[in-house]
Amino acid sequence: MAKIAVIMGSKSDWGVVKPAVDVIRSFGVETEVRVISAHRTPEEAHEFTVSAKDRGIEVIICAAGKAAHLGGVIAAGTTLPVIGLPVKTDMMGGLDSLLSIVQMPSGIPVATVGVNGGENAGLLALQILGVKYPEIANLLSVYKSKMKNKINEDDAALQQELKQL
Repeated sequence: MAKIAVIMGSKSDWGVVKPAVDVIRSFGVETEVRVISAHRTPEEAHEFTVSAKDRGIEVIICAAGKAAHLGGVIAAGTTLPVIGLPVKTDMMGGLDSLLSIVQMPSGIPVATVGVNGGENAGLLALQILGVKYPEIANLLSVYKSKMKNKINEDDAALQQELKQL
């Protein structure tokens, strides 16, 4: 079965990463979750990258703040899809992280979600896997259908409230 790696540059990023892990696991997909720093543990980052495919990993999510080089470092060493998850910072509210991740040089793509967008990072990873695994694609259809139904129910409830005004 499919496997997604979720790595963060610091354990303090866990609060941003947890929604990604939660949504991935809710689909029954295995995760490997690690703390690896592009700058403080470059050897570990390299080892993780070169061994990822052999460990069955098919998509990698990299959460990082400030300089946020983790996604680019990982993407430089693999052909697996890499998703950057920018972490909000005190300095620039996460804009620094977002720009560091999204402005990759030609040939080293890193898909990027919004600042602190853990759930979307997890869902994007699942959608990538859904191309290969029909069961994941089907679960994503059910997930989106539930979202649609919730919005339609909320709209109907609001329309009822407005009639009473």
